[in-house]
Amino acid sequence: MGAESSTAMNSDGNNKNVETQVVLNVYDLTPINNYMVWFGFGIFHSGIEVHGKEYGFGAHDFPASGVFEVEPRSCPGFIYRSSIVLGHITMPPTEFRTFVENAASEYHGDTYHLISKNCNHFTDDISWRLTGKHIPGWVNRLARLGALCSCLLPESLQVTTVKQMPEYHDCSEECTESVSTTTARESTEIDDDQEKSLLSPLAVSGDVTFVKEAHS
Repeated sequence: MGAESSTAMNSDGNNKNVETQVVLNVYDLTPINNYMVWFGFGIFHSGIEVHGKEYGFGAHDFPASGVFEVEPRSCPGFIYRSSIVLGHITMPPTEFRTFVENAASEYHGDTYHLISKNCNHFTDDISWRLTGKHIPGWVNRLARLGALCSCLLPESLQVTTVKQMPEYHDCSEECTESVSTTTARESTEIDDDQEKSLLSPLAVSGDVTFVKEAHS
């Protein structure tokens, strides 16, 4: 189930408070997760659902917001696994939108990094700011095992990064995705382009919209 909201009205008919759930939606990047989870491993994407929208963080090549929104539990390119209620907040939708836009200024697409700043770091940060709770450790275990990442990630996950001009922060028909068909490298190192592509949106459609960052 998705996030639920309840609104109390004062005598003037205005919103007195708005309580809504903060939900973590977790996705598999690959079907092999069904086998890896038995060993305590998994390659996951996650998004934060609040007020009927889900927010995630992905890579592109520009110094502008990499935060995007989608319909809950429907992030393109991933396989929905589960939802975890992290807590409740009392924050009107307009105030929450301002919060997300401010956060987007700290999560530019060109700062995405597999080990230190991926989609799960974003959801963990947002969860902490909103509820004072971290997301479950298993969701981002891959990043903490950075030295082993190159051994765990299959070649099929090496996908090109999202290329979206910052002045057009809505996903249009110009958004493209291409899957790498190169053969596996002898080296086990992950280069910068691979780091940006892993754990970021693997497919982009009109259902994905980038969040414009707030400007001071």
